[in-house]
Amino acid sequence: MLSFRTRSIGAAQRRKPPSFRIRPQTLDAAYSSVEEVLHSLGTTEQGLSDQEAQDRLLKRGSNEVTLKGKVPLVWQFFRNFGNPFVALLCVLSLISFFLGNAQGGFLILVMVTISVLMRFVQEYRSDRTMAELRALVGTTVTVLRISDKGESRRQEIPLREVVVGDIIILSAGDMIPADVRMLSTRDLFVSQSVLSGEALPVEKFETLHEPNRRPRPLTREDPTEVSNLCLMGTNVVSGTATAVVLATGDATLFGSLTRKAITQRGLTSFDRGINQISWLLIRSMVLMVPIVFLLNGFSKGEWGSSFLFALSVAVGLTPEMLPVVIAANLTRGAIAMSRNRVIVKRLNSIEDLGAMTVLCTDKTGTLTIDRIILERHLDVLGNEDDEVLEYAYLNSYFQSGLKNLLDTAILEHGELHEALRVSESYRKVDEIPFDFGRRRMSVIVEKEKQQHELICKGAVEEMLSVCSFARVRGEIIPLSPQLVSQVSQVRSEMNEKGLRVLAVAYKQIDLEDANYQYRINDETGLVLAGFVAFLDPPKESAAEALSALQQRGVSVKILTGDNELVTRRICQWVDLEVDGVLLGSEVESMDDRELRRAVVSTTVFAKLTPLQKARVISALKLAGNTVGYLGDGINDAPALREADVGISVDTAVDVAKEGADIVMLEKSLTTVVDVVMEGRRNSANIVKYVKMAASSNFGNVLTVLGASAFLSFLPILPLQLLVQNLLYDISQITIAFDPVDPEDVVKPRSWQTQSIGRFMLFLGPLSSLFDLATFGILFWVIEANTGGQHAVFQSGWFIEGLLSQTLIVYMLRTRKIPFVQSWPGGPLLISTVTVMIVAAVLPFSTIGSAIGLVPVPPVYFFWLGGILLTYCLAVQVLKKWYLSRFKNWI
Repeated sequence: MLSFRTRSIGAAQRRKPPSFRIRPQTLDAAYSSVEEVLHSLGTTEQGLSDQEAQDRLLKRGSNEVTLKGKVPLVWQFFRNFGNPFVALLCVLSLISFFLGNAQGGFLILVMVTISVLMRFVQEYRSDRTMAELRALVGTTVTVLRISDKGESRRQEIPLREVVVGDIIILSAGDMIPADVRMLSTRDLFVSQSVLSGEALPVEKFETLHEPNRRPRPLTREDPTEVSNLCLMGTNVVSGTATAVVLATGDATLFGSLTRKAITQRGLTSFDRGINQISWLLIRSMVLMVPIVFLLNGFSKGEWGSSFLFALSVAVGLTPEMLPVVIAANLTRGAIAMSRNRVIVKRLNSIEDLGAMTVLCTDKTGTLTIDRIILERHLDVLGNEDDEVLEYAYLNSYFQSGLKNLLDTAILEHGELHEALRVSESYRKVDEIPFDFGRRRMSVIVEKEKQQHELICKGAVEEMLSVCSFARVRGEIIPLSPQLVSQVSQVRSEMNEKGLRVLAVAYKQIDLEDANYQYRINDETGLVLAGFVAFLDPPKESAAEALSALQQRGVSVKILTGDNELVTRRICQWVDLEVDGVLLGSEVESMDDRELRRAVVSTTVFAKLTPLQKARVISALKLAGNTVGYLGDGINDAPALREADVGISVDTAVDVAKEGADIVMLEKSLTTVVDVVMEGRRNSANIVKYVKMAASSNFGNVLTVLGASAFLSFLPILPLQLLVQNLLYDISQITIAFDPVDPEDVVKPRSWQTQSIGRFMLFLGPLSSLFDLATFGILFWVIEANTGGQHAVFQSGWFIEGLLSQTLIVYMLRTRKIPFVQSWPGGPLLISTVTVMIVAAVLPFSTIGSAIGLVPVPPVYFFWLGGILLTYCLAVQVLKKWYLSRFKNWI
């Protein structure tokens, strides 16, 4: 699926358009007649036949932009060697071979290969799983196709099946599925911000509005300025059109820009956190490794072996399994969410969900049941008036744009169709489509071939601005200030009851004065007929879900185009406390700094335009929040792109689904609670691995530094250290399946490098103390300090080092008492126990002897058991103190 996203609405408005490259045939089609274009494409206005469309699809491929590049599996495998940690290990391996340590170099390569292979398998499975999940989120296109019987019919097909020559039908909310040339339009306005950076939609026509101009040189031509071309990635804001497809997939303008500015995305909080942690570990390695090398070199005089040992320490400090653990967690999270009927389109958005501190949403369908009921139809004084409903019905029936829930509620009064004799008495002449600036729309109908009637329906304030008269008790009178005050009072009373109110007005035009191309400036001097009032009852689950989100540290803010009174009333119904309200006009008057301060303490943002919604989200992010946005309409598209994580639903308009990171198959705040918790569980398990690996590796290095100061030999051979590190990493792969304690997901989870560094510095030295205690046992009790017993000493520390860092996983994975208050997951238990058994048995095996390990005396295991038990108890005690001081554990 395509995903269009800009870094911020401010940046979108200011950025320069990218360097355009468009196919010459596409531009030529703009300056050719319709007949010439259709002939060159081998199609007709009735569309392609089913067989011809199938043949073209097989020949030219699907209508998909190659965002990642379709590369062979072999290359997908080898490109994983470009990971920074993997690249570092490869360098260390080459150095080992160069210095004659073939065993060490070979083992490092084995570690690298295992890491890369596991990551490749994980990515392959992830890509395949994500492709299957995304297939559930269907973006469709309406095309004209000729059946076997020769009949032209409308047909809904998946976006990827659109081919060159298809005739497509467009209406409000549709994505432009390819580069197309207009054949006919009716008040078509298209948002091109994803390509041009222009915030306001532009009108498109079936003919060029520069009839005498020939195209400039192709290198300078900006196709977004060509009035009869629409380009892939843009979307219809209002109006309708038919168009012919000129180019699909990678041959489109959007396809040519996929590796340029449009597909660039700023780093998310998750990306920044991973980068910070990687650099923290790399800095630790750069600091510690030279010290290990110099200490061993000066104390033992064997600079070659000391250098190899330092290299092994560098490998030990490198978390080469980090990419694998992250991929495993994210994929498992995506699969778990799919069971809750949630489709993840961008894997990293799972982590952004876990870090989310603010959820912004519209009220319709989220706080309410998403089923609008037409409650009242009143005249300007608040009395029931059937004629108002009749005007509203004609407006909703004849409009060609995307019919919203209000229109649907009006059209449920189907009895009016026969009563008004709509088919016989009325003919649609023209339409002035809705836009979010005017907040109204008009249809013009010819009534019984006698006159034109302009019927307008929209928000009350915007309607009053174009009304000069009002119909009161059947009489048309001037709209005086006193009457306006009465009208406002009627509207306010209904709003306070939670009713959403639209005004209905009309203007009758004699045929001799009529024109057939009406424009916005014709919406003047209207007669206010009255109001239609709607009720969208609250969801029973909304209050509980809002409470659950707030208990989990996610504040909910309502961003709506509706007015303040209705929104306040619905917030009362669902027990959402309203701390403050900002209107769109107030947002518009604030600069960025003022808005950043205001949004923190505001719950409801009312009467917002789409761009104002995006600006509010940008301000929340600048205030230090991780922001999610839940929306499903055309007006939500900019906000979905601006949010850290965009959430939509499968019933949303195409542009909303394509702009979202996560698509829910049902619109419910309860589902949002579930996916937020899943995101936090994923984040917690990744942090578990990072903290445990970092503290364990740091402790090992401290031990090596201490041992290097007083031992006349290496405490462990380089090859043995590498094997130890490999086995430990293998035991940690299953951490993705480990359950997370409820206490660790009660708050939003963000990457805190400082916390990880503190954890490393705190727990690392503790493990070193017990390593040194093991050295004491080996040195004085086992007497493995003599020349012939060095291998026993190294084998003893190999066993203790691997057992301690693997066993301590149970202590560090939870703030509770392990196995008493918190059990590890089955896969993690199996993998860690298996590795600990291997650690104890390996010195007694032929494989162990091949890397220099030898059997240790049985009495050593008695002492080792005491050391490990004491170590676990010490960690538990220290854990309590750490929690009391720093609160945060995992």
